[in-house]
Amino acid sequence: MKLKLIQYEQLNARQKEAYNFQKVSAILADYGFMTIRLSDDWQGADFIAQHVDGQQFLKVQLKGRCHVASKYVGKNLYLTFSDQGRWYLVPHDHLLDWLLQNTGIQNTESWKKQAQYSFPNLSLSVRDFLEPFLLKNQ
Repeated sequence: MKLKLIQYEQLNARQKEAYNFQKVSAILADYGFMTIRLSDDWQGADFIAQHVDGQQFLKVQLKGRCHVASKYVGKNLYLTFSDQGRWYLVPHDHLLDWLLQNTGIQNTESWKKQAQYSFPNLSLSVRDFLEPFLLKNQ
């Protein structure tokens, strides 16, 4: 059997989400987390990450890029996303609070009309803030 690499850009939205879940799950395994994908968002989560210590359970919202939304506030969610091939895992509300205080997302049409904002590209200041939340591959 000869395997052929796929082109991420050619995947449809559902395939991209499955691909991203597999990618971040592999990285989280290096940190001792096993993941359970949910068939339907549960309390805003796309998947649960359970640590091998049996004590840590994370509700995780999976995105293709940095995306915050008021509908996730107060749900104790973690946001995971990729930027330039680097994966982040950050508490959603912590990120949103910082963004509202340090960027102008609240002045965008997206935030005003839909109470959400998605970053096509991360600025240097956002990248600097996110550095402690970077998931490193072993």
